[in-house]
Amino acid sequence: MIKINEAVIVEGKYDKIKLSSVIDGVIIVTNGFGIFKDREKLELIRYYAEKTGIVILTDSDNAGRKIRGYIKGAIKNGSIKNVHIPDIFGKEKRKTKPSAEGKLGVEGIDVKTLVSAFEKAGISSAERTAPKDITKVTMFELGLSGGNQSSILRQKLQSRLGLPSMLSAPALLEILNTMMTADELREHMAALGECKNDL
Repeated sequence: MIKINEAVIVEGKYDKIKLSSVIDGVIIVTNGFGIFKDREKLELIRYYAEKTGIVILTDSDNAGRKIRGYIKGAIKNGSIKNVHIPDIFGKEKRKTKPSAEGKLGVEGIDVKTLVSAFEKAGISSAERTAPKDITKVTMFELGLSGGNQSSILRQKLQSRLGLPSMLSAPALLEILNTMMTADELREHMAALGECKNDL
């Protein structure tokens, strides 16, 4: 398992499932060409590019190259690393036929080859500076999920932290664990408590 600080960008949910067995880190799914119209997702990728850096891991086919090129062109500030999988011809188990170009995508690549691809890109395990101790329970206790005012509180916190607006509670939870500890989150929420009359 490779622990990395950067957020990894992949095309689909099955890529994310496969990658979750290889890395310990944030994984963002573009939903294929959906990223071309998803402004919120693009803002999230821009945020990570500036704060932690991003790693782009797309399929080795033409569609993957287009998505990689689009993301690279949309990121003006921050760090971008590229991980490329080799051209391996075949068919993913869940599919009835091969892709248009006959190449395996990220989901079809074996774990050893994926790890090797990260190593070739110079990405190896990194020490995390903060434990991932913010849980769904933490979010609920602080009013960030499960309450009538939760979405408003999340927006206020996101504004305070310079995060994209309108993140879902699960997306915010994932991001917060890359930024701070549960105690630090409680301090931010205590500071926001001074503004509760605005809610």
